[in-house]
Amino acid sequence: MKIVDVTVTQFEQANIRSLSFGPHNSPTTGKSMLGLVTVTTDEGLEGHAFLGSITKSSELDALSLIRTLKPILLGRDPLDREMLHQQICKRFRSTTWRCIGAVDVALWDLAGKIAGLPIYRLIGGYRQLVPAYASSPGHESVEAYVEEALETKARGFHAYKIHPPRKGWQLDIEVCKAVRASVGTDYRLMLDSTWMYTYTEALRVGRAIEELGFYWFEDPLAEDDIYNYVKLRQKLDIPILATEFSSGGFHAYAPWIMSQATDYLRGDVVVKGGITACMKTAHLAEGFQMTYEIHHGGNSLNNVANLHVMCGIRNSEFFEVILPDDVQKFGLINDIEIDANGMARVPEAAGLGVEIDFNLIRRNTISVLS
Repeated sequence: MKIVDVTVTQFEQANIRSLSFGPHNSPTTGKSMLGLVTVTTDEGLEGHAFLGSITKSSELDALSLIRTLKPILLGRDPLDREMLHQQICKRFRSTTWRCIGAVDVALWDLAGKIAGLPIYRLIGGYRQLVPAYASSPGHESVEAYVEEALETKARGFHAYKIHPPRKGWQLDIEVCKAVRASVGTDYRLMLDSTWMYTYTEALRVGRAIEELGFYWFEDPLAEDDIYNYVKLRQKLDIPILATEFSSGGFHAYAPWIMSQATDYLRGDVVVKGGITACMKTAHLAEGFQMTYEIHHGGNSLNNVANLHVMCGIRNSEFFEVILPDDVQKFGLINDIEIDANGMARVPEAAGLGVEIDFNLIRRNTISVLS
């Protein structure tokens, strides 16, 4: 079996309401471009992945994928995933990790279809259900966080994570105090400060949420500030969760582990180079008795891929659902739903195991790159 074509269908998601997810992302603008990546074989099988999100349009990534990665794939056996992964990762200087991740996800989708198995069983088959937590957008008021936290708890989510309002660390502490008072002492809460603090600010906020019994403190410092992460971890008892956007793919985790700069590792199929990279990272973390927490994938199909990773490994605790969750769902007929017990169930059909809404994509197609 050989790969004979790679295309990216650019399609538009419109009517996106105004949302902000921190200073690292542009606010939503009402519409965004997504890309359907299709890897086709000479036997007619197709593997798929999505590019883009409601805050990151796929235009530049799509062009980069076709120009930089497609020539490596043509004529190759799609089951040679490790060889292809090694080769496309060498092109990270000419493309993006999002493109590398999309190609890898599409190859795993193909592998599952060839084997007649869901991806999580190819990875390892550890479980079928994982607990989910809700992750807030940025809000303007303390009251908005309190209202959302109570709704999240009522919906059965296992935890609520705060992305603070970006108006100073003092207000962040007030938000955390108000949310804790509203949901009670037994409900899990996390804070993701999206790399905003100085070391001193992070220490003050960390000590405050430590007293409030928060479950973890995520990305308090700049992405690659290993020096200050080491200092911060020595001062705090609350677990630190970092490395979501640390530079590079799988190999970039080593200095964080060796420096003891974080308690948990973080990543997803989009930002770290696909399912292959996530699987390697999970096993690396397991060797050091560390948890590997999976970040939200930015779009529906990436979230399905993330769920397969989680269900194929042991050391990942919570599936992330970014609120409002209806805005994050587009392009699938049977998207992930969180049940009344706050659990996400992995699809059991072959490959990614979900049905892409090709009719919706055709109606909203802007261009096809090949």
